[in-house]
Amino acid sequence: MSDPLARRPYMPGYGVLGPDEGTGLLPWSWAVERLTRAHDFWLATVGAGGRPHVMPVWGVWDDAGLWLSTAPTSRKARNLERDDRCTITTDDALEPVVVDGVAERVADRAANQVFKDGVNAKYGTSYEVGFFLENATFVVRPSWAFGLLESDFGGSPTTWTF
Repeated sequence: MSDPLARRPYMPGYGVLGPDEGTGLLPWSWAVERLTRAHDFWLATVGAGGRPHVMPVWGVWDDAGLWLSTAPTSRKARNLERDDRCTITTDDALEPVVVDGVAERVADRAANQVFKDGVNAKYGTSYEVGFFLENATFVVRPSWAFGLLESDFGGSPTTWTF
């Protein structure tokens, strides 16, 4: 994945500084570091009636996007099968990264093997690839992302467009 376009978000009334003021625009590598190290993520999907649905998930970030797995009959899996648009956030409100993207279900054994290796290394688990093949594995490919440093609220907000 190539580096996305970074810019200052439009946030009227929040005292946001220009892109060259404060910390300045955060590099995409800053967001990738937080996406990689986050233990938990919040996944927001939309139900058939338009109702939002937010649930915590484990995930593994790589160059393709954020990988996650869930029961195929779960509400989040059913929502993603019906409408692949979603939002994922890291679990750190002081240095958050928010990613809007499109989720793609991945049934390929080799891709699930790589995801399994990533999950087992990150979370200290010992899942077999069959576990993920029986579940619904998705990769969320980003279209837009947002991040900021709480310590420089006005001088760090950055959006990235892919």
